[in-house]
Amino acid sequence: MKTVRPIYARNSTSISELKKNPMAVVEESHGEPVAVLNRNQPAFYCIPAATYEALMEELEDRELLELVKKRQHEDEVEVNIDDL
Repeated sequence: MKTVRPIYARNSTSISELKKNPMAVVEESHGEPVAVLNRNQPAFYCIPAATYEALMEELEDRELLELVKKRQHEDEVEVNIDDL
């Protein structure tokens, strides 16, 4: 029995279609992720470089926010810039 897996994209294509013309698949997605299917199951997701870069920036911002929240109640340490 095959496992049914959700598809986390509005767009999908087959590996065969992706191989035929990868740039057309990316362009038709208008910057959104494309689920690439193998035997009607998601094998991987394809996203344009600009979308990936924005995603990485968002993840980094979230990590920094968590760090700030974690440290917000720590004692402050005074530093003289001339001592650095």
